[in-house]
Amino acid sequence: MNLSKRWLVVAIIAFASYVSISLSLSTSLLAQQSELTLPPSVPRNQRQGGSVLEVPMVPGRQTGGTENIPRIAPQQGQELTLPSRQLTRQPGYSQLTVTIIDQQGRYVTGLQKGDFNLYIDGQQRPIEFFRQDLNTPVSVGILVDTSGSMEPKLGQARTAITEFVNDLNPRDDVFLFAFSSQPFLLQPFTTDHQAVIGRLSLLYAQGETAIFDTIIDGLLMVRHGRWDKKALLVVTDGQDNASAQNLQQVVAYARQMGVLIYSIGIGNSNVDTSSIGFGPLGFGLIAQDAVDARTLEILSNETGAKTYLLRTIGDGAAMREDCAAISRELREQYTLGFLASDPGRGGYRNVRVDVPSRPYDKVRVRKGVELAGTESASAEAGPGAR
Repeated sequence: MNLSKRWLVVAIIAFASYVSISLSLSTSLLAQQSELTLPPSVPRNQRQGGSVLEVPMVPGRQTGGTENIPRIAPQQGQELTLPSRQLTRQPGYSQLTVTIIDQQGRYVTGLQKGDFNLYIDGQQRPIEFFRQDLNTPVSVGILVDTSGSMEPKLGQARTAITEFVNDLNPRDDVFLFAFSSQPFLLQPFTTDHQAVIGRLSLLYAQGETAIFDTIIDGLLMVRHGRWDKKALLVVTDGQDNASAQNLQQVVAYARQMGVLIYSIGIGNSNVDTSSIGFGPLGFGLIAQDAVDARTLEILSNETGAKTYLLRTIGDGAAMREDCAAISRELREQYTLGFLASDPGRGGYRNVRVDVPSRPYDKVRVRKGVELAGTESASAEAGPGAR
């Protein structure tokens, strides 16, 4: 065998060994993530750190999935402004999160209930509940894309999410999903924020991108948080290519649940810049710098949140700034509650909020609400559930 053939054989053996090691490592880490979708039940008197909401499984669309997750009431001695149970049980009651920004881009705080006008399908409605959210705790879900294209960005994402979690209100309860071809629950609801940060070490990039399925599972999960104000943070660099659900179904869930969906998109907007190379699953196409900004912005606009786009990959400072901005915004908002005039009808209602005394300020609020109606209430798992 001549020298060139020997080198070819050596190269083939080395390549095969690399593939074998890569697949073994990814299988091991995915198994570790999969095990975390079934966290053990810990008796309340044996828990360490913050209170953990025990989750038997990642919410499933086939099963309707999370009916067995217990709700946790606010702790005694906390000074909170919450709507009365009598009010929230009335048919047609809904809440809106409102963000006011002046012409200089600063949050407007200190407004009172009488400063706001609220319109449902063009008709003004009384504001039944009002709160400025300066110290209001939030139930937050963090959904991190771990598809193959995220591999060079996960280090930056871990750092940014760590700072985001550290900036949260100590009473905020938080859960953590990783997602690629499917979501993995890495940390159930907890007020032990260091536990969430510790789970970030389990993020590992491999596979495709199931954004829609993951956001729906995140919405199903976050509604079981202890606080009435709820938000999701989605960090992704890609476009959906693995979900069973679609964007319309995600919007339907979001309209019914009233959860803020913030997102950080990494890369160029809706640009396919795939190239051929060796990726996490072998030789083939590697998607680079293509984020579905349109989908992210639709979801944030529908829910009254905001999408942040990072054009430069690996810009850790910009990602940290965006996470800090989201954390701050959650403290600079208002909550308005209202009763629909004809709740028995159900269906979608357009929403508009304005502040007459500040006509040049920007008012950000979700576009509408979906009412279940009294005659045919929606299923527990939400619209489109099977």
